[in-house]
Order: sequence, then C-alpha cells, then structure tokens
Amino acid sequence: MHILNGNSANFVQILYHGDMKRGFFLLITALLCLSCSRDRYIAVSGYAQGGTYTVKLNLKGVETSPAVIQASIDSILLVIDNTLSGYNRNSVLSRYNAGEDVNLTPMFRDILALSQSLKEETGGAFDVGAAPLFDVWGFGFTRDSLPEPERIAEAIAANGSKLNFNAIAQGYSCDVVADYLHGIGVTDMLVDIGEIFCEGRNPSGRNWTIGIDSPVDGNETPGETLQGVHMCSFEPQGIVTSGNYRKFYEKDGRKYAHTIDPRTGYPVEHNLLSATIKAPTAALADAYATYCMVIGLEEARAFILSRPDLEGFLVYDSGIGMETWASDGFQVTSR
Repeated sequence: MHILNGNSANFVQILYHGDMKRGFFLLITALLCLSCSRDRYIAVSGYAQGGTYTVKLNLKGVETSPAVIQASIDSILLVIDNTLSGYNRNSVLSRYNAGEDVNLTPMFRDILALSQSLKEETGGAFDVGAAPLFDVWGFGFTRDSLPEPERIAEAIAANGSKLNFNAIAQGYSCDVVADYLHGIGVTDMLVDIGEIFCEGRNPSGRNWTIGIDSPVDGNETPGETLQGVHMCSFEPQGIVTSGNYRKFYEKDGRKYAHTIDPRTGYPVEHNLLSATIKAPTAALADAYATYCMVIGLEEARAFILSRPDLEGFLVYDSGIGMETWASDGFQVTSR
C-alpha cells in the first residue's frame, strides 16, 4: 500500500527514528492528513418537508465525520420545519398565522425580510403575504376550492394577515444546509431538498448535471420523465423549476393551476408550462421561478435577459406543441 508518492518504507523508518511514541503519532497524523487531501464522496439522505432529501459531498479537506454531518443536516432541517412549516401546527409560522404572540426567530426574520424585498422587486407578483388567497383556492394550508368572487376579494383584503413561505422555503433550506457545509470546509456538493443547490465537481471530477422534468400533466415522479439535462457550472448556484403540471384541479372541464397571481387573486392562464431558474442562491432561484410562472412567457423571458446574475429555461405551449426557450448560459441536452 502506498502512503505517499515515493518509498513508503523509508517514510516509516524516518518517523520511527528516535521516540517510538512520537513517531507513531506523526504517522497517524500524516495518514489522516493524506486522507483529508484526497477526494472522498459520500451521500447522506433522510426525510424532510414532506419528502426526502439527498446531499452529496466531497470530504476532501473536511475533518467532520459523516455521522456528525448527517446529524447536523437533520438538525438543521428540523429547525427549519419548526420555524417555517405551515403544516407543522407548532411551528413559529403556524403560531404566527394563528394570531399567537410568538418570538420571531432570526431565521424567520431572515426569510421574511428576503420575501418582502422580493415582493417590492416584483411589484407584488411574488408575495408570501398572500396566504389567505392561496388558502381559499385550496393551494395553501386548507382544502378549499373554486371560491366565490366575494371570498377572493376578502382574501386580497386580508393580505399580510397570514404568511405562506412555500414558494421560497425549500430553496432557502438548500442554502442553509449549503452554508453549514461551507462552514466545515466542503467545496464540492449537491444539496437536493426538492430544489437544488450545487457547487464544484461531482465524483467523476466533472460538472454536476440536473434533470429538468417534462411539464406534462400526470408527471408526478421527479426524474421519471425529463425534458432534458442541464450541466451546471462550477460556481455556487441554486436551480429550481416551477410549473403547474403537478398541483392543479379541474372543475367543469376547466383546469385551475396552483400558481395564483396575488395581484388579481386568480390562477394564472397563459401558455408557460414551467420555468427553471439558475441563480446565485437556491432561495432566489425558487422565488424567481415562481415569479416567472406568474408573469408568463414573454415577461419571464425579458426578466431573465435583464438579469446578468440569472439564467433560465422555459417550456411553453406554442399552440401546436410543446416548445422551449433557454438563455445563453442554460444549455439543455436530451437525456
């Protein structure tokens, strides 16, 4: 077995010359350093936010054990659930929405501040304060559907009385996990919590690749039917797809999509089927993907082109079939 390039036997003899105990300590230290200097990829996974998560990372240069990394990620996701989940009745968000006098934690304040800035930037097209509106349409934390115009008007008037972070929380979760991994020295990673954050190289030493789901009704399993595959760049990035092909209902032969325009109070009706956004963070990618689905194809394309920090991939119905558009930095290849 080679310990270092060159003659390993001579290396051991040098260490053991003189003090045997000191030599043994130096040998173990050298072996540990050698181990840390080599690529060693692992994958950790578990349950979070109503589904599963998977984190792939390179332990090169990392001294934290895989068991501690797994436990830390689980703890982080538990804190997020206890803070931002609208389905956890004891979370800070649920208690806030119930009108309780709750202590707003730094995490809650952080995502709320980001969401408020995004609301201002998008002219209200992205709005976590539209929770009453999402509820009356059955796409929030209730099972209502097809509300009367009066209820829609009441929900619009109640804007801000309740919050719903669903359009940003998963992306935000990816960023929080990635921040932890950065803190222990990880530079090659892929964090998948329903949305994606990735950076660096995959176990083959190449770019990470991400599958883009085909936005057809009935495509309920991520990765089962792909529109194509995107090869990521090496820099830190969030990649998120939003679409109306999994969350919708039909009544009287009409489809009602889960993307609600907070400005009008009604589900969107346009030909954009899905929007995939690549941004510096997964939280921004998450929010901007939702924003694109609200504003539709032409405005979404103009928005992406106006932002040098974003790339995008749009799938739309041309009237004669499904077509795609991609910005210059977002190439998609067939599977």
